[in-house]
Amino acid sequence: MSLAAEAFVSQMAGKIPFIHVGNQVVSELGPIVQFTKAKGHSLSDSLDDVQRAEMKAYMELVYNMLLTSELFVQWCDDATAAEISRPRYSSPYSWPLGNILAYQKQWEVRRKMNAIGWGGKTLEQVYEDVNQCCQALSQRLGTQPYFFNKQATELDALVFGHLFTILTTRLTSTELAERVKSYSNLLSFCRRIEQIYFDDKKLMKD
Repeated sequence: MSLAAEAFVSQMAGKIPFIHVGNQVVSELGPIVQFTKAKGHSLSDSLDDVQRAEMKAYMELVYNMLLTSELFVQWCDDATAAEISRPRYSSPYSWPLGNILAYQKQWEVRRKMNAIGWGGKTLEQVYEDVNQCCQALSQRLGTQPYFFNKQATELDALVFGHLFTILTTRLTSTELAERVKSYSNLLSFCRRIEQIYFDDKKLMKD
């Protein structure tokens, strides 16, 4: 499978953010953090213990709300799953393997949603969960360039990865992206990260 295909499958599987390192795709924040630490780099070395605890709390919020909401919309909404998620997920594979893996992924996500109490939620309830999460992140960010003032941390990487996915992934409805766009400082945050770290190509549309 190509790097592009691996990266795309990582996104659809909920394994974001991800990075390309040579011939590898390292996905999910935990492995990325461990990978960079092994290379002698850490984004949160300058934080004190209280700040690290706060950062971890917000990271858990992102995992529990944004990631779960993305998976719910992609796989638990019948129209989105049929029109977008299953075709996208199966695209790197030949038939019938692609179809089998896509239905297996949908079944796994729905089983997870039932296990965590999300199985009976409506789309509107999930959109409201995203709104509340974005509100908390927006309040923490405020007018700062990053969540902990002038230095990007693992939290900034995690938030950007999920907000970028929500803002740029085509779904059957734009409601999820619209909830994020209603927070101007989060939108500016994403554009700032894009400009600083991805200045060779524009990732987000105006």
